[in-house]
Amino acid sequence: MKKRLGSKAVACTVLLLCALSASSSTEQPGNDAAIWREARSGAAYATLASGPEAGVLIQSRGETWRELRPPLALAGTSLLLLSLCALTAFYLWRGPIVLHDQPTGRRIQRFSALDRAAHWSMGISFVVLAASGLVLTLGKYLLLPVIGYTLFAWLAFACKSVHNFLGPLFMLSLGWFIVRFLGDNLPRRCDLDWLRKAGGMFTGRHVPSGRFNAGEKTLFWGLVCGFSVVQCISGLALDFPNVVASRSLLQDANIVHLAIAMLAIAASLFHIYLGTIGVPGAYRAMREGSVDETWAREHHEIWYEEAKAGRWTSR
Repeated sequence: MKKRLGSKAVACTVLLLCALSASSSTEQPGNDAAIWREARSGAAYATLASGPEAGVLIQSRGETWRELRPPLALAGTSLLLLSLCALTAFYLWRGPIVLHDQPTGRRIQRFSALDRAAHWSMGISFVVLAASGLVLTLGKYLLLPVIGYTLFAWLAFACKSVHNFLGPLFMLSLGWFIVRFLGDNLPRRCDLDWLRKAGGMFTGRHVPSGRFNAGEKTLFWGLVCGFSVVQCISGLALDFPNVVASRSLLQDANIVHLAIAMLAIAASLFHIYLGTIGVPGAYRAMREGSVDETWAREHHEIWYEEAKAGRWTSR
């Protein structure tokens, strides 16, 4: 039924264009400029097709959208490469941020099981969405010439399916993560001193901080509450195009989704670096939930003192 309606809609469009062309040819033989101006005007005509903007013959803004995507993807790729180069250069110059004193062997709980579940469900879904999104965005430039059309078609279809169905899980885990960690990421006076000294990352000098330092709080508010929330909103529009009012809005959502995704992936690279090789012990803290007292004192001294005094307990 839908196929018949679509065929009828195409036939009606062709007849309408022919009628406009005939009218234009009568007035100015051989000049079809008027017909294309009329078709590209965005005006809605009668059609058998249903849905938003079904009567619009040609949406000129779509060409702008198609031309904008390649340079935007190139800019995003350049940003990711620059981020990786910056992290590599920083690691070669600074090395890992190691402890000054020996570990005590006494462990202190830093993350509860619910904290870790919220973090890993959001983190893993984010990585899978990022990887599948990069394949869909850059695959035809980087992978298609190497693996060919058939294999790339299967890969792109798999990535599209994973991306669409994993998005809602990411949204749920994102909301859970924000609720669990919002209180510990509120600004404190010690954050100003941490920012002024850049957390001692360039000098090697310890700067006291709460459970999360100002750098981690910046990632929380920028990457989690900012970029990721925008990604969810624009992703919902793309997941349910029949609900969205117009193609223009879908094109805007697609551009925003792509641009913010590149910024979010670049920001996540810094988080992954500091959570693994940049700060030894950080990954184990999120994996097991506890840290050595020396690690807690040297990286989050204010939080360590509060925990020792019983003024902070893991939920």
